[in-house]
Amino acid sequence: MTLTFTLRGPAQVLARALELRVDVSPETAEVEHELGALHDRMRRPGDRLHGMPDMPSGLPGLRLRFREADGEIFVYVEDVASRQLAGYTVFNRLIEVGRRADPWVRSPHTKFAPAYQRLGLASGLYRLALDGGLCLLSGARQSAGAHALWQSLGRRYALGYVDLRYKTLTYLGEQVSAVVKDDLHTRMLLLGHGWTLGRFREATGMY
Repeated sequence: MTLTFTLRGPAQVLARALELRVDVSPETAEVEHELGALHDRMRRPGDRLHGMPDMPSGLPGLRLRFREADGEIFVYVEDVASRQLAGYTVFNRLIEVGRRADPWVRSPHTKFAPAYQRLGLASGLYRLALDGGLCLLSGARQSAGAHALWQSLGRRYALGYVDLRYKTLTYLGEQVSAVVKDDLHTRMLLLGHGWTLGRFREATGMY
């Protein structure tokens, strides 16, 4: 089974390291409580998380479950043997971008229990989205781990910096100064499979 991301629009197939506002660190107990509650819902008949489609993760004992709601894509990593949820990634819509960019970009938000971190699971979910033609835009703030992940993905996918304000994207280049990185309007952009910078400009109206 192949997981594909259904997007609206005509082209469906289309340092100073760790300095991009690294200030997010969820408490372990809070994360594990949330994952436990989500897994309970996944096993509860009648809940909207129950009976989601699944696919192999490529790793022994783990499988992916996914759903799409209101244009946002949710991918859960379930540890079948241990009967628990390892973590998840949500590919969120961004209210900050304009209508032209909305079909093509999502901002990933990931949480994994400590035991499942640094196993390449988040990287695999991001690659799944990027290989499916989705372009990823970072949030206003990132954790140290998330920033390192984006830099790693930038070795395989086109990575650049953009300024996002007034629902308008402005391309800043592949490298920016430390001052620009620290600006809350500065985001990182990863282009998915089938995209070029020129094509992305045309589709989204980015300057």
